Amino acid sequence: MKRSQTPIRISWVFLCGAACAFAQTEIRVQPATGGLGFLTHPYQAPKVPAIRLENSSRLASLVRAGNLYLTAQDVVALAIENNIDVEIQRYGPLLAKEVLLRAQGGGALRSVGLPVAAGPQSVSLQGISANTTSTLSAGAGVSSGGGIVTQLGPPIPTFDPTIVGIASFAHSSTPQSNTVATGVPTLVASTRSYQAQYIQNWDFGLNAQLTYASRYTHVNSPDYSLNPFTSGFVDLLLTQNLLYGFGRAVTGRNIRVQKNNVKVSDLQFKQQVITTVSAALNLYWDLVSFNEDVHARRREVATAQQLLEDNKKLVQFGTAAPIEITRAESQLYASQQDLVTAETNLLQQETVLKNALSRNGVAAAGLSNVRLVPLDKIEVPAQDEVRPLDDLIQEALSKRPEMAQARLNLESNHMNLVGIKNELRPTLQAFTELTNNGLVGQITGTPLATGGYFDMLSEIARRNYPNYSAGISLNIPLRNRAAQADYATSMLELRQNELNLRKNVNQIRVDVQNALIGLQQARSRYAAAVKSRVLQEETLAGDQKRYRLGATVSFQVVQDQRDLATAQSAEVQSMANYTHARISLDQALGATLEANHISVDEALQGRLSQPSTLPAELPREERP
Repeated sequence: MKRSQTPIRISWVFLCGAACAFAQTEIRVQPATGGLGFLTHPYQAPKVPAIRLENSSRLASLVRAGNLYLTAQDVVALAIENNIDVEIQRYGPLLAKEVLLRAQGGGALRSVGLPVAAGPQSVSLQGISANTTSTLSAGAGVSSGGGIVTQLGPPIPTFDPTIVGIASFAHSSTPQSNTVATGVPTLVASTRSYQAQYIQNWDFGLNAQLTYASRYTHVNSPDYSLNPFTSGFVDLLLTQNLLYGFGRAVTGRNIRVQKNNVKVSDLQFKQQVITTVSAALNLYWDLVSFNEDVHARRREVATAQQLLEDNKKLVQFGTAAPIEITRAESQLYASQQDLVTAETNLLQQETVLKNALSRNGVAAAGLSNVRLVPLDKIEVPAQDEVRPLDDLIQEALSKRPEMAQARLNLESNHMNLVGIKNELRPTLQAFTELTNNGLVGQITGTPLATGGYFDMLSEIARRNYPNYSAGISLNIPLRNRAAQADYATSMLELRQNELNLRKNVNQIRVDVQNALIGLQQARSRYAAAVKSRVLQEETLAGDQKRYRLGATVSFQVVQDQRDLATAQSAEVQSMANYTHARISLDQALGATLEANHISVDEALQGRLSQPSTLPAELPREERP
């Protein structure tokens, strides 16, 4: 009774976990709320939800009576929804967009995100070719110039406008060595100063500073015509770079580069999905092959057991020597050892696959006690529909995410090079300054005043006391060695990147051709393995008949049993070889997502629309 309740408990735990999964938080950056709206939001920290550790409800829906029933399509869906490596890469596009926001504000680019993680591997790959990972590396985007926040070339100004406010109050007592100028031995002054400034930079090299300032002054000197008095001015200073730091291509290069990096981040997520899905499918088909191998080993044990029983009867009847029992027992124990090894591989493979399909790995509630039951069988089609090699190579060059990343990064390097080359130019700036002044106060010794504060503002507005100035500033660095070295270094690195792009093109050709050869060899190996297994079955059946008739010895039957077990194992491995070769070809072509009907947008959300359904009649799995 207790044993029958265990699967029920496991299923209940999974269903409870599925209910929690619907409450998962979305991966996003939440803008600040509350306060005074747009006035305070720029100064409040945005919020990022906690990580999602719940598995999708799909995992619980596939559990029945302590078994997790899986198809290849379910494995693909679970890997996309629950795999940790894919979940990590979901943060990549968000990180890239936040760095773009930083660049739009004039900040240097940050190196963010993590590289594509290699997928898990099966427990035992003996005889199984799983070279599905290309030697090409999916790189990150291009940074500003070698570090996290470093910048080569002319510095990029801040594009966010700035408001500066200053208020000061002062009282001073200054002894005078010459009383003729002030009329008092000690000059006592009280001042109140106010200043407001607006600063704005544009991406074509223009800087504007608009300043308003006023100052109230009261002194104890009778020699001032106005006392107290208030002075003020409005000043507009414009500065335009004409050589160094001129043009949108120079000062806006980080924005353009980061827009490319956003695309690179999307491609990197796509590459992670391809890598993880390919690895999960390899794990699944290895699980299928290990499961088939366990069944083959059980048949081998049953055959060995039957031989032992037959030999005991023959010895009892006196038609065989006692040594035949020993030989049969030796074969039985050897077969049992093979069975234990096969069951161990199967159990360990289940553990690896569980870890790949669950966010909490085997630590997920109840998952450690659940057995995996594959519902698919490896089927090798009669023939493969393969297009000409040149067509496959062109498809790979157009679809592989690594190639698109490399091209975008090369384009970004050219964008950075524009800024680095601009550093070679002298600094030539044109500037102009316009100032309107105003002054009001009380005439000394009388109650008369020239006007109040608003009169001073009127004088400024009417431009009663204008100032004008304009000019140019030229700064020529002699020798300019740092800029020369930066440009030459960047050009050399650019040439290296161009060669790496060509190397990647050549490697893709190799990947496609090797994957195609691997598929052809896998098919040939499978055909040979099937023929070998059929012949071994016929040989065993014939020798068993001869042994019953006394025409051969039991040693020959034992040897036939071993040969048949080896042939069956080779056939299983050849079938797994074929699945790996097919997956490898899809990966080499960049067609993994299409072949498995995966939408990148759905993968990014972590929810696939394709539902999972279990057949009405579920197989009953024998447990080791």
